[in-house]
Amino acid sequence: MARSEQQGLQVLSALDAAKTQWYHFTAIVVAGMGFFTDAYDLFCISLVTKLLGRIYYTDLSKPDPGTLPPGVAAAVNGVAFCGTLAGQLFFGWLGDKMGRKSVYGMTLILMVICSIGSGLSFAHTPKSVMATLCFFRFWLGFGIGGDYPLSATIMSEYANKKTRGAFIAAVFAMQGFGILAGGIVTLIISSAFRAGFHEPAYQDDRVASTGTEADFVWRIILMLGALPALLTYYWRMKMPETARYTALVAKNAKLAAADMSKVLQVELEDETEKMDEMVSRGANDFGLFSPQFARRHGLHLVGTATTWFLLDIAFYSQNLFQKDIFTSINWIPKARTMSALDEVFRISRAQTLIALCGTVPGYWFTVFLIDVVGRFAIQLMGFFMMTVFMLGLAVPYHHWTTPGNQIGFVVMYAFTFFFANFGPNATTFVVPAEIFPARLRSTCHGISAAAGKAGAMIGAFGFLYAAQDPHKPDAGYRPGIGVRNSLFVLAGVNLLGFMFTFLVPEANGKSLEEMSGEAQDNEDQARAAAVQPSTA
Repeated sequence: MARSEQQGLQVLSALDAAKTQWYHFTAIVVAGMGFFTDAYDLFCISLVTKLLGRIYYTDLSKPDPGTLPPGVAAAVNGVAFCGTLAGQLFFGWLGDKMGRKSVYGMTLILMVICSIGSGLSFAHTPKSVMATLCFFRFWLGFGIGGDYPLSATIMSEYANKKTRGAFIAAVFAMQGFGILAGGIVTLIISSAFRAGFHEPAYQDDRVASTGTEADFVWRIILMLGALPALLTYYWRMKMPETARYTALVAKNAKLAAADMSKVLQVELEDETEKMDEMVSRGANDFGLFSPQFARRHGLHLVGTATTWFLLDIAFYSQNLFQKDIFTSINWIPKARTMSALDEVFRISRAQTLIALCGTVPGYWFTVFLIDVVGRFAIQLMGFFMMTVFMLGLAVPYHHWTTPGNQIGFVVMYAFTFFFANFGPNATTFVVPAEIFPARLRSTCHGISAAAGKAGAMIGAFGFLYAAQDPHKPDAGYRPGIGVRNSLFVLAGVNLLGFMFTFLVPEANGKSLEEMSGEAQDNEDQARAAAVQPSTA
């Protein structure tokens, strides 16, 4: 049986065999800008939480500037994750029901409105400002959540099979630029305000160290998250629906061929008859909760969900609390020795350096090597190296905190980020978009991503409490297990991720229909249909 016949429709074979063209790069940029915005919006809050504490919770009778109370800090940092988790499940399901493209525009509009709303969180009391901010951050997260399954699914369905991994990873790699942009934007805005308003350190003048202009800083930083989403809305609406959704889910082979003829700039035949034949044969239409799905893809879904869950516990606990780690190793001076704007500037400078040295390069190593080495090898190596570097930070932890050794700590810390991104942080995003059937692809990616966000919440909230000094916890917190023991726990989490990777299949070099079993089903059904008349 010929290869194209085995795979069913010519339009899908044409997509799989297509040379890398301009439309591939357009799709990467359009889907990637959503991810750029997601990362900017999710991570920029960690740059301004210390500033929010100073503005709204400073008690001038105390020797140190105010910090967010534990419950408020957890809510401000984590409420967007709750929204993201809900959005991943809802929009993942909706993307399989209504189509990728129509749902794609909804998520962007929600992100634009809520980014602006976050910056306009005005009220009379600190509590109501934080409540309004949390409200908008939740719905911002809800929109961001939709971007995960839709961006990955759209890119996987547009890509050819030779470079599909690199294309999906390139969309995800825009997250690195989003984190970097958050740091750079915060640096620029805090520098501009520092140049215009010369504020003394808190210990020199408690009132003047946090001027009224500081309130504009965090609002501008959060509202700028709307800009990239706004810029890409038009291009998202111009993209045609993916051929795999149109043909395999909506069962409209004629429209799929017409759309892809324009995109690929080749003439594709109308395969309505072949499509009707496949429909009349009852092409595989089992649901998510069916025994067939459990038998074929159950372990795969367990594998993609658990590895993403474990990865995000480690990844987000590091990322959100970088500033605390930097302070504990004395890389950022004590809060009382700086003004509010100084503190924002120094935190953003430290995070930008980490992003530049560890975060961004890791993503692009994955892009260039994922179709050479394969997803499985990159994920295994990433989890293993993260375990090694976490232990490298934890075992001689006292050594890293002594003066003169901080640079070594930061280098080791950057390496854990490098191997997260040249490793499971990228592959856990890529693989769920490749191994499930078209009609369940967006849903299964959403479920895997939501498991990841559940891990992110454990990482973010768990680390916030766990990393507290057992003898001298921060105000309002109970004693924790300390940073050193928290790093040991995270090393154990990475080791579990290494083990669960063995449940995930390798998709390198195979078509989406081969991976999901749809090609084999069509072949079996065609063979059965051919046999029936002769036995009649």
